[in-house]
Amino acid sequence: MITSKAYLSSYFSGEYQPEAHNYTKVLFGEDYVFRAGTIGTVAEKTAYGYVKGYASDHNLQYRAAEVDRLVQGCTGVKRTTGQHPGGIIVVPDYMDIYDFSPVQFPADAQDSEWKTTHFDFHSIHDNILKLDILGHDDPTVIRMLQDLSGIDPKTIPTDDPEVMRIFSSPESLGVTEEQINCKTGTLGIPEFGTRFVRQMLESTKPSTFSELVQISGLSHGTDVWLGNAQTLIEEGTCVLSEVIGCRDDIMVYLIYQGLEPSLAFNIMEFVRKGRGLTPEFEEEMKKNKVPAWYIESCKKIKYMFPKAHAAAYVLMAVRIAWFKVHFPILYYAAYFTVRAADFDLLAMVQGPQMIRAKIDEIESKGLEASTKEKNLLTVLELALEMCERGMRFQTVDLYRSEASEFIIEGNTLIPPFDAIPGLGTNVAKMIVEARKDGEFLSKEDLQQRGRVSKTIIEYLDQLGSLGDMPDSNQLSLF
Repeated sequence: MITSKAYLSSYFSGEYQPEAHNYTKVLFGEDYVFRAGTIGTVAEKTAYGYVKGYASDHNLQYRAAEVDRLVQGCTGVKRTTGQHPGGIIVVPDYMDIYDFSPVQFPADAQDSEWKTTHFDFHSIHDNILKLDILGHDDPTVIRMLQDLSGIDPKTIPTDDPEVMRIFSSPESLGVTEEQINCKTGTLGIPEFGTRFVRQMLESTKPSTFSELVQISGLSHGTDVWLGNAQTLIEEGTCVLSEVIGCRDDIMVYLIYQGLEPSLAFNIMEFVRKGRGLTPEFEEEMKKNKVPAWYIESCKKIKYMFPKAHAAAYVLMAVRIAWFKVHFPILYYAAYFTVRAADFDLLAMVQGPQMIRAKIDEIESKGLEASTKEKNLLTVLELALEMCERGMRFQTVDLYRSEASEFIIEGNTLIPPFDAIPGLGTNVAKMIVEARKDGEFLSKEDLQQRGRVSKTIIEYLDQLGSLGDMPDSNQLSLF
């Protein structure tokens, strides 16, 4: 019986993830694998709505303190059950799932392919194994780039000078900082495209693969960069390669300084879990001439990333960045197809000026911007960069657009139907099927055969996708 927390994590393309999950049934047997169950609870905001709604329905007037008391009482109460997006519980073949947990269908959906544990994994993780078979966009992007280019990603060099330059400047992309409103060329590069990490890149100016691994470790840790490594670098106490980036760095460095290996390992384990340093650990480090700044840095850390995980992320990022530098139209086609969900095609097809205006409009809202607008902002930043690099978007084409993939035509991209706001993938597929039966005779014909709403018809009209298509099949004599 497994008596310590045990789990194994692995990432698969989101498109392949269900097959990876089902393969565990082949490996271990259907009676020995179950999805990890989750318990959905009432959130504080939802509880507030319950209390206010109850008071309104019964004409009650509660004081603020009483509302808070009732809200706290409702918060955290079980609301429904669900399943972990990637967690697979594996039962030893000499035991039964009921030795650990009852099982059920998630939210009582009896048509579900998987049964889940009744207890969530946190309640049973001390005595059973969990496989985290997680979905990730990066493998999907890499596969699409391989299919488009015919280039095996494993043959891409990890030290290409032009690729390395984008982590400190957009010059390799043939644009300036002013053109794309960004001081690096890493917009859309996994792990290095967020504003937080871009600020780290601006502070550190990395130029090697190992420095990128350091930054990945720093960005995924807690209290590793802010108020810690960042301050040390800015004050000139040490350089990027010397700060503590990943958990493994602590053990390797302390062994190099002369500490006994098992002690170096224990210190690493304490620090990476946020437990700081014991007086004994600190004394041994001082005896072996570990600098005071290093010891203080260890005390501040709450969580640290493993180096192998950081290296895997960076390897994927560098391969994708290579396509961005050397095969840009392929990169943008893959990015917009796989990673982007929200689009403003009306702005994107009109080019840089309109895209920039839309970006300014969203940014002017500050914290008031909705989640959808924030997601759209990221997409618009990539669209602006693409257009500034001399490429452009065509409008949606009724007869050439795919359901959900951007098509490359020369130096342009033809958007898919599901890039239209409010048009889902299923309707997009219906349009593609409907056009096989012949040309759409009118907007009414498109609406009926493609199951398209009037709002979508109006949007396509605004885009210019419908040309001079008549409103109905009826011929007007006047």
